[in-house]
Amino acid sequence: MRMEMLEKELATYESHKEELLKTGKGKYALIKDDKVAGIFDTASDAVHQGYESFGLTAFLVKEIVEVDTPQNFTSNLIAA
Repeated sequence: MRMEMLEKELATYESHKEELLKTGKGKYALIKDDKVAGIFDTASDAVHQGYESFGLTAFLVKEIVEVDTPQNFTSNLIAA
């Protein structure tokens, strides 16, 4: 999945970040387009609800933290 696919969701997170920190710090936000669809205790709960609500389309599950820690993921599906 390309990062551009989640630009709207990331912008939505940033625009709601202050409110999310007050109500759900350390939890996980489920975001689709410009809507925060819910706050969950675990990432797996948020992902499960995302599939239930949105099917196999792109949605964002983001930990609600004050400062983001960069994460790197690799895939064995990428040919060398």
